[in-house]
Amino acid sequence: MFNNVKLGIAPIGWTNDDMPQLGGELTFEQMISEAALAGFQGTEVGGKFPTDPAVLNHALDLRGIKIASQWFSSFLCSKPYEENEAEFIKTLDFLEAVGASRVNVCELTRCLFAETCSMFGGNKPVATEQEWEKLCTGLNKLGKIAADRGFKLCYHHHMATVVQTIEETKRLMDNTDPRYVYLCFDTGHFTFSGEDAVQAAKLFGSRIGHVHLKDIRPEKMKQAYAEGFAFRQAVLEGCFTIPGDGCVDYPNVFQALRDAHYEGWFVVEAEQDPAKANPFEYALKARDYIRQTAGL
Repeated sequence: MFNNVKLGIAPIGWTNDDMPQLGGELTFEQMISEAALAGFQGTEVGGKFPTDPAVLNHALDLRGIKIASQWFSSFLCSKPYEENEAEFIKTLDFLEAVGASRVNVCELTRCLFAETCSMFGGNKPVATEQEWEKLCTGLNKLGKIAADRGFKLCYHHHMATVVQTIEETKRLMDNTDPRYVYLCFDTGHFTFSGEDAVQAAKLFGSRIGHVHLKDIRPEKMKQAYAEGFAFRQAVLEGCFTIPGDGCVDYPNVFQALRDAHYEGWFVVEAEQDPAKANPFEYALKARDYIRQTAGL
């Protein structure tokens, strides 16, 4: 049994902030209404969400759901720390006003999200020794600011970035303060990177502060590696999907998280084309699967 775990779903299944052609016609109100109707307790901040906390809180309260967290793009390797801190504090101010307690940080220096080249092999971004130092030092500073305000900074390992693999994630965890820097554990990104999500859950269990649940269609992943997909191409081709619709060993992932006494949010985050994968239908499927496999 899980204690103190809430279940959310991210807006990226409805609308994609990086690719506005995906779900461009779908509204914020539809997204949160369908999330609530499917039985989820919360969501993460998306690009179509109101920027006025009072307006956002009212819309969420009407539907009985909460904000779990928000993405924060860091550039600690390439921009002055002070610039990162100023933007980070703005994000914390907003999250505080909407009652969230997690902030998901991802270093985007040299990331390939918007590039058309393959994200694999020699194209994968790699941090220099000096950049690793900047990244870990900066995260400790931001993490302390977050902790002092009651937040957990959760670092999001991610495909096509400098912290993608288990090895890279371990280096980051080993060189940051566990009081201030946690992990946003993403089952899909580890799997797509060729890693074992169960092994990762066991390895990082005590540092996991937030969880993203996505699955990977194995035939699409094989095609992505064979043809050298760019990141956005992987999304468009349907590499990512909801839990239970791919190859992630979720029963053992959930068991590893139970063993680690994980508390916090599980957020379904399955970036797909809503014209191909109806968001509400897939939200219902995900909710049912998690009920069956995690007992939530």
